[in-house]
Amino acid sequence: MEDHGKLAIDGGAPLISEAIPSGVSGPSIVGEEEIAAVTEVLRSQKLFRYTEDSNAEKFENESAEFVGTEYALMVNSGTSALICALIGAGAGPGDEVIVPGYTYIATAAAVIAAGAVPVIAEVDTSLGLDPVDVEKKITPHTRVIVVVHMRGVPARIDDLMAVARKHGLKVVEDCCQCVGGEYKGKRVGTYGDVGAWSLNYYKTISSGEGGLLYTNDRDIYERAALAADPGLPSWTKDTKDSGWQNEPFPRQTYRPSELLAAMARVQLGKIEDILSHQRALKNAFLDALDEGRGYILQHVDDPAGDTGVSASVIAHTRELAKGYSLALQAEGAEVATIYNDGFPDRHIYSYWDGILEKRSPHPTGYPWKDPAYKGNVEYSKDMCPQTLDLLGRSIRFDFNMNMTVEHARQLAEALNKVDASLGA
Repeated sequence: MEDHGKLAIDGGAPLISEAIPSGVSGPSIVGEEEIAAVTEVLRSQKLFRYTEDSNAEKFENESAEFVGTEYALMVNSGTSALICALIGAGAGPGDEVIVPGYTYIATAAAVIAAGAVPVIAEVDTSLGLDPVDVEKKITPHTRVIVVVHMRGVPARIDDLMAVARKHGLKVVEDCCQCVGGEYKGKRVGTYGDVGAWSLNYYKTISSGEGGLLYTNDRDIYERAALAADPGLPSWTKDTKDSGWQNEPFPRQTYRPSELLAAMARVQLGKIEDILSHQRALKNAFLDALDEGRGYILQHVDDPAGDTGVSASVIAHTRELAKGYSLALQAEGAEVATIYNDGFPDRHIYSYWDGILEKRSPHPTGYPWKDPAYKGNVEYSKDMCPQTLDLLGRSIRFDFNMNMTVEHARQLAEALNKVDASLGA
């Protein structure tokens, strides 16, 4: 093992002497193209999505071509896309939907918005759903499994799809943090019944907010479209004059504006450049690592397919992880354990207070006390100990569009230095 010198936390010189640039993915490369596209829409005064030469419709078509599905629907947020996807897949009152304990709270909130009850399952060393625990959480009330691809890394799709097929369950792929990711040659979101993107500020491509769902299932698409817009053309059993195969039903309104769509189209045109740069950063980081002494790498089924926005290492113990994070910070690396006693991160189920306490938006206690629901799901902050243990031992390194390959290598060298000194 190479001698990297005295740790900065012990008085040595920090390995990273200049701050590594911060940034995100798509928003960090917003330029004149996005400004021109939005300005053109403003000048046209055609801000409504149902307009001649609609940007929203074009974004849907271009996105469907990009992911390789027949249908795509743009909505106003990633959460809206998940709600519509769940309704499209048939989830509703009386149903249970399995979600991972490590995902943004919006995933579980979307289940509640669809009228179903979220069931929280463990993650494994992929930091995605644990297929073994998912199968344990299936009950006669389970309708859907939501597979979340966190921080750009695809979950164990093959294993999870096998569980879903075995039990006849629908699969919604939450790709909101993995826009453009792939798994064994296909885009994530195309393995399950329906996929969902977020176009939020922090995502691969961004219009500030916005969402997209995509599928090859005509019925799911139609139900999702109807869930997103109660003002769509009517349907009659006699004529079916609107062309719908499914009878319309009134729901919320999740339409996007033409401003969001115009910006999203430009960003979609940049997605390959974004993915290429982020993947180069992650590969440079991984290639520069020594063999870990005090940690293992996050499991990634298909390393070539993730979006390259992050890399996680899992220390052998929680105490070691805390020591690593403090030492890395002293070396100039802005990292920390994913789960700690600091900021209440809504990406971790133990901080979903409103859900754990079954707070309902209605006095009836919906959806947990909905008459249609015959199950009995109980929650607690320690209900997924494996998840909390793994996240408490995990240190995440983030990569962004303002970083260079050299910055990524510096992060790796900082980890090498700390691991050489503290690793067991």
